[in-house]
Amino acid sequence: MATLVSFHAHPDDESIQTGGTLAKAAAAGHRVVLVFATRGEHGEVADGFLDDEEHLAQRREKETLASADVLGAARVEFLGYHDSGMMGTPENDLPSSFWQADLEEAAERLARILTEESADVLTVYDSDGGYGHPDHIQVHRVGVRAAERVGTPRVYEATMNRDHIRRMMEEAVVAGTIPREEVPDVSQESTFGRPEAALTTAVDVRDHLAQKRASMAAHASQIDEQSFFLAMPAEAFEAAFGTEWFIRHGEPGGIRESDLLEGLT
Repeated sequence: MATLVSFHAHPDDESIQTGGTLAKAAAAGHRVVLVFATRGEHGEVADGFLDDEEHLAQRREKETLASADVLGAARVEFLGYHDSGMMGTPENDLPSSFWQADLEEAAERLARILTEESADVLTVYDSDGGYGHPDHIQVHRVGVRAAERVGTPRVYEATMNRDHIRRMMEEAVVAGTIPREEVPDVSQESTFGRPEAALTTAVDVRDHLAQKRASMAAHASQIDEQSFFLAMPAEAFEAAFGTEWFIRHGEPGGIRESDLLEGLT
């Protein structure tokens, strides 16, 4: 069977961005490896959530291992960088932040894992990191460079289908569940996700939504039961997350694939 390495910025990104795809790959017998640039040190956490003397990074690492177990991942690695915070915050400038990491050095850390695993497929994010987060942008840069260094055959950019989101938002406005003024900017000019015409791969993960939701719930410090993600009714959750979208790096747009591992045994 094949090996899929999925590279992410912070714990919980694997659940939100690719959880269904990873669970589907693992269920099919493929080896799934999770790699994180950071432990999400600057995530927000409710007062009193952490134990005495416990750091958020420690809790998020534990949550990641629980999520990996839910998804069927065989290995979890952290590259050792620190969370850079949101774009424009002081954390961006810290020398230990992933945003400040030397591209070649960071790519070498990931490349070592790709080589150890003889990776057939690597997932990263699109070049805007999905929504402009510095660590997500850096995942794209570092992941693409690492794959170049070791010749990983397939690189997929996890992203969001901007047109699909816009259609869902319009349906919600018409149904009266969302006021039009609260609809986020998912116009063709935004940097949120990518237009449908740019996508190459649509993975149907509806059979693995229970695992995806459980993987999200494992990250309780960041995603509580009342969060946008977990508070969704089952039907809405399926509409929003039943398909995971990718761009096969270096290829023109046009959805023509339904599996990152097709043809690999």
